[in-house]
Amino acid sequence: MRVAALAALAIVLAGCGSSSTTTSAGRATLWVTRDRGAQVLHVAQVPAGTSVMQALDRVADVKTRFSGRYVRAIDGLEEHGRTSWFYYVNGYLADRSAAEYPLGAGDLAWWDFRKWRNPADDPLVVGAFPQPFRNGYGGMRRRTVIVTSDEPSVRVLARRLHATVVPAGVGMAASDVNVIEISPGRTSARLEFSGPASPGAPVRLSFTGDPKVLLRARPFRFRYEVRR
Repeated sequence: MRVAALAALAIVLAGCGSSSTTTSAGRATLWVTRDRGAQVLHVAQVPAGTSVMQALDRVADVKTRFSGRYVRAIDGLEEHGRTSWFYYVNGYLADRSAAEYPLGAGDLAWWDFRKWRNPADDPLVVGAFPQPFRNGYGGMRRRTVIVTSDEPSVRVLARRLHATVVPAGVGMAASDVNVIEISPGRTSARLEFSGPASPGAPVRLSFTGDPKVLLRARPFRFRYEVRR
């Protein structure tokens, strides 16, 4: 058993690259909400290959600034003071104009109208799961490691995410892979950076609860995080 576990860890440490996933065929998903997902305004499927801004224009009345590169208002909800529109792609707070981000098949773009203390607040949201583990960000997908003490319970999830399973306690995964840590207990989920905080950087999902929850289509829909 220990030999198999160490072999699995060796695979994790060796396979740390990223791969391109962008495709213009298929569909992407668009959400528009307010107050950290508390109120849902739009849910739509849009063609892959369109920009996040073009996708938004398809479903809402949009007011922009800076030659269409910045969203000021959606459906009459206009930024004021420290309440503004922010958008995420596959769980990452975007680092570029929505007009410059082309959506790939399976991507999730999420616009949320919320208050902020610092524009960099809430750089990751768990609501996009199984993103960013499937598509990544900017067309680049990182490898994923699932760390658990109950390997049989995550086999289906591992196949869906093309992930490697490593028994808890064996050792640390490579620093440039995404990690899903699964523990038994009352359901909670939080997505955090495991290294430098920038879009596309490695992330760690700390999940407590029944792993079967992670097999649902969008188990944390419209949530920034799920607390115990």
